[in-house]
Amino acid sequence: MMSLRFHFYLLVLYACIFIPTQCLGKICLQKEHAALFVFGDSLVDVGTNNYINTLSDHEANIPPYGETFFKYPTGRASNGRLIPDFLAEYANLELIPPYLHPGYHRYVDGANFASGGAGTLDETRQGLVVALNTQLKYFKKLGTLLKQRLGEKEAKKLLSKAVYLTSVGSNDYLFRFTSNSSVYSPKEYVNLVIGNFTTVIKEIYKKGGRKHVFLNLPPLGCLPLVKAIKPENANPCVEEVTLITKLHNKALPKALKKLKNELKGLKYSIADFYTFLGERIDNPSKYGFKEGKISCCGTGPYNGIYSCGGKRAVGPKYELCRNISDYVFFDAPHPSEKVYQQFTEQIWSGTPNVIRPHSLKELFNH
Repeated sequence: MMSLRFHFYLLVLYACIFIPTQCLGKICLQKEHAALFVFGDSLVDVGTNNYINTLSDHEANIPPYGETFFKYPTGRASNGRLIPDFLAEYANLELIPPYLHPGYHRYVDGANFASGGAGTLDETRQGLVVALNTQLKYFKKLGTLLKQRLGEKEAKKLLSKAVYLTSVGSNDYLFRFTSNSSVYSPKEYVNLVIGNFTTVIKEIYKKGGRKHVFLNLPPLGCLPLVKAIKPENANPCVEEVTLITKLHNKALPKALKKLKNELKGLKYSIADFYTFLGERIDNPSKYGFKEGKISCCGTGPYNGIYSCGGKRAVGPKYELCRNISDYVFFDAPHPSEKVYQQFTEQIWSGTPNVIRPHSLKELFNH
């Protein structure tokens, strides 16, 4: 026993002498280590909604979710891993669970605040999800905890070196479309969403966040979920939703450019999820899929009725495809793991037509 312990201490000593490290509390990390903090919605939520009081429509903790990789449902709205999971692998981080997970304390790797169904506006599914402003509150709370544990200097260093991934906005527009309750014109509503979004980015900046990657909105009008609401629609996608999505994606880079002029040292990239996913919807075979318009799991037109798992408000009936890897969409609104894997690979390596101006690899290594 003593011999094993002696050899362990020799290994630790070797690592501290010969591998450049930074020590944060009792955890020593390589100097190039950069944490990952995640904000937003179900595209990047790894299970937050497992830990809040919500409806089954906003949960993914039932089979067949998770069956491809984890072999059990984790709360991820897909058959397997999501963008943050693949990013953690590329960045040599441990798999980052939800911030609300009671057993997770390795915050030097980052934290995931995202919540399925959340939007930039508090009114979007209010009381049923963790809205972006509440995610920000959790981040600030974590910042205080890091200062207490690591000291102000090391906490500041960790937050400034970290990469911040945000995917948000889709639910604001989907909620508007399905509830038909907005008193704003499409342009006014986009300004409202973008305005709240940029306010949150400014607050993250104040706490040290400098390196960001933002996903623009996917082609919401082409989701099986949206098309199933208007199956009589003559166009391949629902134009009303497509138009407001394009308005948002046009306003986003303008708002971020303005932010960069205001906030010294802000560094960001925009990941074009709209074009990436649209190409796979229109030409699935080109990218290794067989079906781009119908979801693998669901029922009704396009399998677009959100019934996957059989525990949602629409009832227990649902269909499940035989080979998930053939499908672009796993369920009515969400892509399959294979889509997320392809997308993360391209934003990591810096495929120019998918992410600009910096690759994720550059942001992590900068």
